[in-house]
Amino acid sequence: MKALVLSLAAFLAATPALAGNAVSLRSDTTDADGRVTLGELFDGAGAASGMVVATRVGPTAVLDASQVQMAARRAGLDWSNPAGIRRIIVRGGAEGGSSGGPTGAPRGNVEVLAYARSLATGEIVQPEDLVWVKVAAAPNDAPRDADDVIGMSAKRPLREGAAASLRDVSTPTVIKAGDIVAVTYEDAGVALTLQGKAMAAGAVGDSLMVQNTASKKIIETVVTGPGSTAVGPQAQRLRASRNTLRYAAR
Repeated sequence: MKALVLSLAAFLAATPALAGNAVSLRSDTTDADGRVTLGELFDGAGAASGMVVATRVGPTAVLDASQVQMAARRAGLDWSNPAGIRRIIVRGGAEGGSSGGPTGAPRGNVEVLAYARSLATGEIVQPEDLVWVKVAAAPNDAPRDADDVIGMSAKRPLREGAAASLRDVSTPTVIKAGDIVAVTYEDAGVALTLQGKAMAAGAVGDSLMVQNTASKKIIETVVTGPGSTAVGPQAQRLRASRNTLRYAAR
Protein backbone atom coordinates (compact mmCIF):
# COMPACT_ATOMS: atom_id res chain seq x y z
CA MET A 1 0.00 0.00 0.00
CA LYS A 2 2.84 2.34 0.90
CA ALA A 3 4.50 1.62 -2.43
CA LEU A 4 1.26 2.43 -4.27
CA VAL A 5 0.98 5.77 -2.47
CA LEU A 6 4.58 6.63 -3.30
CA SER A 7 4.05 5.69 -6.96
CA LEU A 8 0.96 7.87 -7.18
CA ALA A 9 2.79 10.79 -5.58
CA ALA A 10 5.64 10.42 -8.07
CA PHE A 11 3.17 10.33 -10.97
CA LEU A 12 1.43 13.51 -9.81
CA ALA A 13 4.74 15.27 -9.33
CA ALA A 14 5.80 14.36 -12.87
CA THR A 15 2.64 15.73 -14.53
CA PRO A 16 2.32 19.43 -13.62
CA ALA A 17 0.32 20.11 -16.81
CA LEU A 18 -2.69 18.38 -15.23
CA ALA A 19 -2.98 21.30 -12.81
CA GLY A 20 -1.62 24.03 -15.08
CA ASN A 21 -1.95 27.77 -14.79
CA ALA A 22 -5.00 29.06 -16.65
CA VAL A 23 -4.13 31.31 -19.59
CA SER A 24 -6.11 33.15 -22.26
CA LEU A 25 -5.34 33.58 -25.94
CA ARG A 26 -4.18 37.07 -26.85
CA SER A 27 -6.58 39.06 -29.02
CA ASP A 28 -3.70 40.05 -31.33
CA THR A 29 -1.21 37.23 -31.85
CA THR A 30 1.99 38.59 -33.40
CA ASP A 31 5.69 37.79 -33.31
CA ALA A 32 8.69 39.80 -34.42
CA ASP A 33 11.49 37.31 -35.08
CA GLY A 34 9.80 34.30 -36.69
CA ARG A 35 9.95 32.24 -33.48
CA VAL A 36 6.40 31.96 -32.10
CA THR A 37 6.42 31.56 -28.32
CA LEU A 38 3.76 30.79 -25.72
CA GLY A 39 4.17 34.30 -24.35
CA GLU A 40 3.25 35.75 -27.75
CA LEU A 41 0.14 33.56 -27.89
CA PHE A 42 -1.14 33.69 -24.32
CA ASP A 43 -1.64 36.21 -21.55
CA GLY A 44 -0.34 34.88 -18.23
CA ALA A 45 2.21 32.43 -19.68
CA GLY A 46 4.71 33.39 -16.96
CA ALA A 47 7.88 31.29 -16.86
CA ALA A 48 6.77 29.42 -20.00
CA SER A 49 6.61 32.61 -22.07
CA GLY A 50 9.86 31.91 -23.89
CA MET A 51 8.95 28.40 -25.03
CA VAL A 52 8.95 28.25 -28.87
CA VAL A 53 5.98 26.35 -30.30
CA ALA A 54 6.22 27.23 -34.02
CA THR A 55 8.18 29.17 -36.61
CA ARG A 56 6.92 31.80 -39.03
CA VAL A 57 8.69 31.98 -42.37
CA GLY A 58 6.30 34.37 -44.13
CA PRO A 59 4.12 37.34 -43.19
CA THR A 60 1.85 35.03 -41.20
CA ALA A 61 1.76 31.55 -39.70
CA VAL A 62 -1.37 29.41 -39.34
CA LEU A 63 -1.24 27.18 -36.26
CA ASP A 64 -3.48 24.24 -35.40
CA ALA A 65 -5.23 25.23 -32.16
CA SER A 66 -5.30 21.68 -30.75
CA GLN A 67 -1.52 21.32 -31.20
CA VAL A 68 -0.95 24.68 -29.53
CA GLN A 69 -3.20 23.57 -26.68
CA MET A 70 -1.13 20.39 -26.18
CA ALA A 71 2.13 22.37 -26.27
CA ALA A 72 0.73 24.71 -23.62
CA ARG A 73 -0.25 21.77 -21.41
CA ARG A 74 3.23 20.29 -21.66
CA ALA A 75 4.55 23.63 -20.43
CA GLY A 76 2.18 23.63 -17.45
CA LEU A 77 -0.41 26.01 -18.94
CA ASP A 78 -4.14 25.38 -19.23
CA TRP A 79 -5.95 26.93 -22.21
CA SER A 80 -9.54 25.69 -22.34
CA ASN A 81 -10.21 27.23 -25.78
CA PRO A 82 -13.75 28.32 -24.78
CA ALA A 83 -14.49 29.73 -28.25
CA GLY A 84 -13.66 26.43 -29.98
CA ILE A 85 -11.00 28.02 -32.20
CA ARG A 86 -9.59 25.64 -34.80
CA ARG A 87 -6.66 27.72 -36.08
CA ILE A 88 -4.59 30.60 -34.77
CA ILE A 89 -3.23 33.21 -37.17
CA VAL A 90 0.10 34.70 -36.08
CA ARG A 91 1.14 37.87 -37.91
CA GLY A 92 4.56 39.42 -38.14
CA GLY A 93 5.18 42.21 -35.63
CA ALA A 94 7.23 45.37 -35.95
CA GLU A 95 10.41 43.54 -36.97
CA GLY A 96 8.86 40.66 -38.91
CA GLY A 97 5.76 42.07 -40.51
CA SER A 98 7.21 43.54 -43.67
CA SER A 99 4.97 43.10 -46.65
CA GLY A 100 7.96 42.81 -48.97
CA GLY A 101 7.19 46.03 -50.82
CA PRO A 102 9.66 48.85 -51.59
CA THR A 103 10.90 50.93 -48.64
CA GLY A 104 8.64 53.90 -48.08
CA ALA A 105 5.84 52.52 -50.29
CA PRO A 106 2.36 53.44 -49.04
CA ARG A 107 0.62 50.64 -47.14
CA GLY A 108 -3.04 49.73 -47.40
CA ASN A 109 -5.34 49.97 -44.43
CA VAL A 110 -7.46 46.82 -44.84
CA GLU A 111 -6.24 43.37 -43.82
CA VAL A 112 -7.30 40.51 -46.08
CA LEU A 113 -6.31 36.93 -46.74
CA ALA A 114 -4.12 36.48 -49.79
CA TYR A 115 -2.59 33.46 -51.53
CA ALA A 116 0.99 32.67 -50.45
CA ARG A 117 1.59 30.79 -53.70
CA SER A 118 -0.04 30.34 -57.06
CA LEU A 119 -2.64 27.56 -57.21
CA ALA A 120 -3.80 25.58 -60.24
CA THR A 121 -7.44 24.82 -60.98
CA GLY A 122 -8.65 22.02 -58.73
CA GLU A 123 -5.92 22.34 -56.11
CA ILE A 124 -7.04 22.21 -52.48
CA VAL A 125 -6.25 25.31 -50.43
CA GLN A 126 -4.02 24.39 -47.46
CA PRO A 127 -3.40 26.48 -44.29
CA GLU A 128 0.10 27.38 -45.46
CA ASP A 129 -1.31 28.72 -48.76
CA LEU A 130 -2.84 31.76 -47.01
CA VAL A 131 -1.30 34.87 -45.50
CA TRP A 132 -2.73 38.12 -44.13
CA VAL A 133 -1.75 41.25 -46.06
CA LYS A 134 -2.80 44.89 -46.07
CA VAL A 135 -4.48 46.32 -49.17
CA ALA A 136 -6.28 49.51 -50.08
CA ALA A 137 -9.64 47.78 -50.50
CA ALA A 138 -10.94 44.26 -49.89
CA PRO A 139 -13.02 42.20 -52.36
CA ASN A 140 -16.75 42.29 -51.64
CA ASP A 141 -16.72 38.59 -50.78
CA ALA A 142 -13.38 38.47 -48.98
CA PRO A 143 -13.38 35.61 -46.42
CA ARG A 144 -13.31 36.78 -42.81
CA ASP A 145 -11.79 33.55 -41.55
CA ALA A 146 -9.17 31.27 -43.08
CA ASP A 147 -11.47 28.29 -42.44
CA ASP A 148 -13.84 29.69 -45.08
CA VAL A 149 -11.21 28.90 -47.73
CA ILE A 150 -9.01 26.13 -46.30
CA GLY A 151 -10.02 22.73 -47.66
CA MET A 152 -11.82 24.23 -50.65
CA SER A 153 -10.92 23.67 -54.31
CA ALA A 154 -9.63 26.40 -56.63
CA LYS A 155 -12.18 27.06 -59.39
CA ARG A 156 -9.56 28.67 -61.63
CA PRO A 157 -5.82 29.47 -61.52
CA LEU A 158 -5.10 31.71 -58.52
CA ARG A 159 -2.14 34.06 -58.52
CA GLU A 160 0.34 34.38 -55.65
CA GLY A 161 -0.31 37.59 -53.73
CA ALA A 162 -3.89 38.01 -54.95
CA ALA A 163 -6.52 38.76 -52.31
CA ALA A 164 -8.65 35.70 -51.56
CA SER A 165 -12.28 35.76 -52.63
CA LEU A 166 -15.04 33.26 -51.91
CA ARG A 167 -15.87 33.12 -55.61
CA ASP A 168 -12.35 31.76 -56.20
CA VAL A 169 -13.18 28.42 -54.58
CA SER A 170 -15.82 25.75 -54.33
CA THR A 171 -16.44 22.55 -52.42
CA PRO A 172 -14.02 19.90 -53.77
CA THR A 173 -15.38 17.44 -56.33
CA VAL A 174 -15.46 13.98 -54.74
CA ILE A 175 -17.21 12.09 -57.58
CA LYS A 176 -16.28 12.22 -61.26
CA ALA A 177 -18.55 11.53 -64.22
CA GLY A 178 -18.57 7.78 -64.91
CA ASP A 179 -17.55 6.79 -61.38
CA ILE A 180 -19.28 3.75 -59.88
CA VAL A 181 -20.92 4.92 -56.67
CA ALA A 182 -22.98 3.50 -53.83
CA VAL A 183 -26.56 4.78 -53.57
CA THR A 184 -27.96 4.42 -50.05
CA TYR A 185 -31.52 4.65 -48.72
CA GLU A 186 -31.95 4.91 -44.95
CA ASP A 187 -35.19 5.44 -43.02
CA ALA A 188 -36.58 4.18 -39.70
CA GLY A 189 -33.81 1.64 -39.23
CA VAL A 190 -34.06 0.31 -42.79
CA ALA A 191 -30.90 0.62 -44.93
CA LEU A 192 -30.61 -0.40 -48.57
CA THR A 193 -27.68 0.10 -50.93
CA LEU A 194 -27.37 -0.32 -54.68
CA GLN A 195 -24.66 0.39 -57.21
CA GLY A 196 -24.89 3.12 -59.80
CA LYS A 197 -22.92 5.08 -62.37
CA ALA A 198 -22.49 8.82 -61.89
CA MET A 199 -23.76 10.79 -64.88
CA ALA A 200 -21.76 13.90 -63.91
CA ALA A 201 -19.23 15.17 -61.39
CA GLY A 202 -20.35 16.26 -57.95
CA ALA A 203 -19.25 17.72 -54.61
CA VAL A 204 -20.68 16.89 -51.19
CA GLY A 205 -24.25 18.15 -51.00
CA ASP A 206 -24.71 18.40 -54.79
CA SER A 207 -27.67 16.79 -56.53
CA LEU A 208 -26.36 14.08 -58.85
CA MET A 209 -28.07 11.92 -61.45
CA VAL A 210 -27.02 8.28 -61.12
CA GLN A 211 -27.84 5.34 -63.40
CA ASN A 212 -28.72 2.08 -61.64
CA THR A 213 -26.24 -0.40 -63.12
CA ALA A 214 -28.78 -3.22 -62.86
CA SER A 215 -32.02 -1.64 -64.08
CA LYS A 216 -30.45 1.21 -66.11
CA LYS A 217 -32.97 3.55 -64.48
CA ILE A 218 -31.67 7.05 -63.76
CA ILE A 219 -32.38 8.43 -60.30
CA GLU A 220 -31.63 11.72 -58.58
CA THR A 221 -29.33 11.44 -55.55
CA VAL A 222 -27.35 13.71 -53.23
CA VAL A 223 -23.59 13.31 -52.86
CA THR A 224 -22.57 12.35 -49.30
CA GLY A 225 -18.84 11.74 -49.79
CA PRO A 226 -16.26 10.15 -52.10
CA GLY A 227 -18.01 7.37 -54.02
CA SER A 228 -21.26 7.62 -52.05
CA THR A 229 -24.69 9.17 -52.58
CA ALA A 230 -28.07 9.02 -50.88
CA VAL A 231 -31.78 9.06 -51.73
CA GLY A 232 -34.89 9.39 -49.60
CA PRO A 233 -35.08 11.17 -46.21
CA GLN A 234 -31.30 11.38 -45.84
CA ALA A 235 -31.01 13.14 -49.20
CA GLN A 236 -33.75 15.59 -48.20
CA ARG A 237 -31.89 16.49 -45.02
CA LEU A 238 -28.69 17.03 -46.95
CA ARG A 239 -30.41 19.34 -49.41
CA ALA A 240 -31.82 21.35 -46.50
CA SER A 241 -28.37 21.80 -45.01
CA ARG A 242 -26.52 22.27 -48.31
CA ASN A 243 -24.86 25.52 -47.27
CA THR A 244 -23.24 23.96 -44.23
CA LEU A 245 -21.63 20.98 -45.93
CA ARG A 246 -17.94 20.75 -46.76
CA TYR A 247 -15.68 17.82 -47.45
CA ALA A 248 -12.19 18.77 -46.33
CA ALA A 249 -10.00 16.94 -48.80
CA ARG A 250 -6.63 17.52 -47.17
